[in-house]
Amino acid sequence: MVFDATDKKLLEFLQKDSKQTNKELSNKLNLSVTAVYERIKKLEKAGFIQGYVALVDKQKVEKNFIVFCHIKLVQHIQEYVVSFEREVAKLNEVLECYHLSGDYDYLLKVLVSDMSAFREFMVKKLTTLKHIGSTHSMFVINEVKHTTVINF
Repeated sequence: MVFDATDKKLLEFLQKDSKQTNKELSNKLNLSVTAVYERIKKLEKAGFIQGYVALVDKQKVEKNFIVFCHIKLVQHIQEYVVSFEREVAKLNEVLECYHLSGDYDYLLKVLVSDMSAFREFMVKKLTTLKHIGSTHSMFVINEVKHTTVINF
């Protein structure tokens, strides 16, 4: 598939507001409504667009306590890595999990309602996972920038 400048512009528009109509997008891109529709379907089929979501206001749903947790496994072997990743993927409070290089093995982005909810998460869920050697948590004071838009 050819991924051209029009596709990039279309993706930028969709990332900012995926509820725009094909007519609105066609006006912005100087394309026909059919051409916009076909490009969107092509981008979806090729995996450029993986899905559509609603961005929820964390404060309105009372889930605005963000914690970043560094995790170090007791030993960095395949069995422990696979086991940890499988189990952490099941934790609803974990929004993101990254396998890292450096002093820690993983970085988790955890979203809960408050400090006591985080403590409960740590005690009842995270620390019950096998093969965790240590954790180091940092609490967000202020979210300075948060975007989901990938610029081209």
